[in-house]
Amino acid sequence: MSILSSLRRAGPVVALAALIVGCGAPESNGSAESSSNPAGSAEDDVAADRRVVMFLGTSLTDGYGLEREQAYPALIQQKIDSAGLPFEVVNAGLSGERSAGALQRVRGWLLKQPFDVLVIETGANDMLNGLPVAELRSNIQGIIDTVRAAKPNTRIVLVGMLAAPNLGRTYVDRFNRVYPDLAEENDVPLVPFLLEGVATERDLNIADAIHPNAQGHHILARTVWKALEPVLRDAGTGQRGV
Repeated sequence: MSILSSLRRAGPVVALAALIVGCGAPESNGSAESSSNPAGSAEDDVAADRRVVMFLGTSLTDGYGLEREQAYPALIQQKIDSAGLPFEVVNAGLSGERSAGALQRVRGWLLKQPFDVLVIETGANDMLNGLPVAELRSNIQGIIDTVRAAKPNTRIVLVGMLAAPNLGRTYVDRFNRVYPDLAEENDVPLVPFLLEGVATERDLNIADAIHPNAQGHHILARTVWKALEPVLRDAGTGQRGV
C-alpha cells in the first residue's frame, strides 16, 4: 500500500491534527538552540577542513518535541562520520516556518553562512494553511535561484512532502507535483517524501500524531541519506560552494 493511500485512509485523524498544528501558535522544539539563529554559529563551529551541509527546514528538520541531537540532521552527521566524508551538518530548521519565511532567511542571513550543500525541506506548513500551490512553487524556486546566483558551486537536494487528503483532490494533486517537477526542472536530487514509512504510524510519532519521535527520525535520516550520500561523495571532490 502506498503512503498516499495510507494518508487517505487516516485522513480524518491527520486532518484534525494538521489543522491544530497549522493554525496554532508557532512551534518550538524546546531545545537550547535559539530560534533567532537556528543554524547556530556555523562560522565558529565548523572545522576549516570540513565542508558544510546546511539543512533548511521546518519543525520536521528542527526536531519538534525532541532534542536537536535526536533530529534527523544530527543522525545524518553520524552517517557522514561513519562514511569518513569531510562534511559538517548545520541544522537550520525553524519550527512553524513557511516557504516564504525560508526564502527570506536565505536572502537575508543564511547566504552569509558557509555551506557547500543545501538540503531544502519546506512546504508542510504552507500545505497545512492552504497556501496556493503556485506560491509554494515560486518560493522554493526562489530559494534555488538565490543560492545558485550567490553560490554557483553549491549542491542542492530537495526534500518532498505530500498533502493531507482532506484538502481536496485538486489541491492535493497540484501540491504533490511541486517537488518532483521542481527537482526535474532544476536538475536536483529529490527525496520524494520525507515522512515515508513514518506518516500515520502511531508508534513513530509523538502525541500530536504529526511530528516524528526519536525512532521516526531514524527512518527520516535513512530516507534522506539515500539521496544525500551520492551528492556528498561527489561534492567532496569538487569546488566548494562557499
